[in-house]
Amino acid sequence: MELGVHAAPLDFSSTYPIPDLDEGTASLHALAHGAADAPQKIYSRLQQPTVSRFEGALAKLEGAEHAVAYASGMAALTAVLMTLRVRHPEDDRPHVLALRPIYGGSDHLLDHGLTGCQVEWVKPEDVARKIRPETRLIIAETPANPTLKWLDIEQLVADANGAPVLIDSTFATPVLQTPLAHGATFVLHSATKFLGGHGDVLGGIVASNDDEWAAAMRHVRVVTGACLHPMAAWLCLRSLPTLPLRVRRATETATALVDFLNRQPAVARVDYPRADHPLLGSQMLGRGSLISFELTGGYEAAVALMKAVKLCTPAVSLGSTDTLIQHPAGLTHHVVPEDQRIEAGITAGMIRLSVGLESEEDLARDLAQALAIAATSAPAENREPAAQDAATPSSEMA
Repeated sequence: MELGVHAAPLDFSSTYPIPDLDEGTASLHALAHGAADAPQKIYSRLQQPTVSRFEGALAKLEGAEHAVAYASGMAALTAVLMTLRVRHPEDDRPHVLALRPIYGGSDHLLDHGLTGCQVEWVKPEDVARKIRPETRLIIAETPANPTLKWLDIEQLVADANGAPVLIDSTFATPVLQTPLAHGATFVLHSATKFLGGHGDVLGGIVASNDDEWAAAMRHVRVVTGACLHPMAAWLCLRSLPTLPLRVRRATETATALVDFLNRQPAVARVDYPRADHPLLGSQMLGRGSLISFELTGGYEAAVALMKAVKLCTPAVSLGSTDTLIQHPAGLTHHVVPEDQRIEAGITAGMIRLSVGLESEEDLARDLAQALAIAATSAPAENREPAAQDAATPSSEMA
C-alpha cells in the first residue's frame, strides 16, 4: 500500500539518474560491496526495485532477514559457492560436503570442478565423521530430486558442528518447509518451479539470516552480473499469493494419484513420502506434489510412457500449473555418472511426475492409458540411456 497502487509495479529501467555525485559515489561503493540498499540506485545490476520487492516477499515467507535473487537456480547455487571465496580468501580449494541425490545440474556443477571447491560426496549418516575444521559448506536437497527422500535438517545441522548448511527446498516451497527455522544457514529455491508456478520464468533465490553471508552473496551478484531480470522478478512476485493454494491443491491430487499408481501392474514401486513419516508435521507440513515411480518394463517402458501421455506434458521442470512427466536418468540427471545415479536409486525405469492443477480423474485416465501401452513394451533389462560426455555443461532443467 505504501507504493500507492494495488498491483506491484514493474520497473524496467537499467540505469537511474544521479543528481548528487557525492551521494551517488557513496551509494555505488556500498552497493558494489554487498549493501542491500543505498540512497541512490545507480544501476540495475547494483539494485533493482522490482527484484528487491520479490526478495523481500520471499524473505518473509522463509522467515529470513535477507534474500538474494539470481538469473536461475543454478546461478544462485554458483553464487553461494563463489561466496566461499569472498568469506575465506585464504582457501585455495574450499572444502564442501554434498549429499546425493540432488538435482542433476547441481550434481554436475559440484562434480565438475569449475567452482574450484573441493567437493566430497557423503551420505547423511557420515556427515559428522567427514566434517573437518576447514569445511566451509554442506549442501543437501530435501525433499530430494528425484527420489523424494526427506532429510532431517536439524540432525544435519547438529552433525555439521557449526559449518554452514545450505538446503535446496525447491520441492517443498516455503508452504511446506522453512529450513532456516530448523537451523540451516541458507535455503535455496529454483524460482523457475513453484515460486514462478506457470512455466514462464527462470530464476533462483537464496535466503539467509546471516548479514555477512547475504552481503557477500550480493557482492558476488554484482561482480558476476548473474542478475534476475525485473520481468522475471515481477512474474514470481505475481505468483506468490497463489503459491499456498497451488501447492495444497496439487498435493491433494498427488496423494490420490499415489493410490492409483500403486494399483497399476505396470508400476513396480511408487516413491512418495508415507503418511506416518516422522518429519511430517514437524519439519514438513505436507507430502508435496512430486511423485516418482518405477516401471516394471524398465527403460523401454519409460520411452513408451513418455510417448503415450496426452494430458501430462512430457517435459523437464516442475511446480507448474500443468502436470509434467519426465525421465530423470535420461534427462535431469543424465549428467550424473551412471554408477552414482544407480547408487542414488535413479534407475532406467524411474519416472518423475510433477502433479499440476488438472482434475485427479483426468490425470488418472491419461496415466492409465499410457501405462497400458508401456506395459506392452519389450523388457529393457535395465538398459541405461546413452552415455554423455561428462565435460558437457549441464543446463537448468530440473
